[in-house]
Amino acid sequence: MFEIHDLQVRYGAIEALKGISLEVNEGEIVTLIGANGAGKTTTLRTSSGLERAYRGKIVLNGADITRAPAQSRVKKGLVQVPEGRRVFPKMSVLENLQLGAYLHHDKAKNTKTLEQVFQRFPRLADRRRQLAGTLSGGEQQMLAMGRALMNQPKVLLLDEPSMGLAPLLVKEIFSIIRAINEAGTTVLLVEQNAHMALQIAHRAYVIETGTIVLSGKASELADSDEVKQAYLGG
Repeated sequence: MFEIHDLQVRYGAIEALKGISLEVNEGEIVTLIGANGAGKTTTLRTSSGLERAYRGKIVLNGADITRAPAQSRVKKGLVQVPEGRRVFPKMSVLENLQLGAYLHHDKAKNTKTLEQVFQRFPRLADRRRQLAGTLSGGEQQMLAMGRALMNQPKVLLLDEPSMGLAPLLVKEIFSIIRAINEAGTTVLLVEQNAHMALQIAHRAYVIETGTIVLSGKASELADSDEVKQAYLGG
């Protein structure tokens, strides 16, 4: 459903991605793990059209979207939940969610999608009139995910969803990611918490300094001595 072929990204003279390739099949959770600065967020931002590819190809449902503007990628069903959540703090929870559906003009369908989001995130339903900036970190993460789901994505890109959250909330967020996937959304997950990511993913890629160095079934990588030593605390 989603493919990256020999993707290179440069920031001036710095080569952030050195020709990476990966694929995400329909119905999968695929995780991309690696240290800070390895190129994980650059991969997602370039996939979303927020950074420009220097070379290579990005393909969604068989269509080359490498040069497509960000908004057209969203319209085609490729939606990102950014690192740091990026909610609109002075807008209500409901207004944030409604913004997620800005490309969809079927009011009845949007209302149904909103009801589904509130079922998925009951806390958001309880706080629908509350300003987003007053929510806890975990609630803001739920709001960012709910806002993305309002666009009815085919492929959901998640950038560090557990960042800054307490352990109990991390478990809840990963449980929700799994449920979203089981409901039919394909997921590419970038995550520093490799232990949790490998627990819910079907397959995984390991990126180091802009290069994919390992790939395979998530369960196999979780058992790899190399991955354990580098990312799972031995």
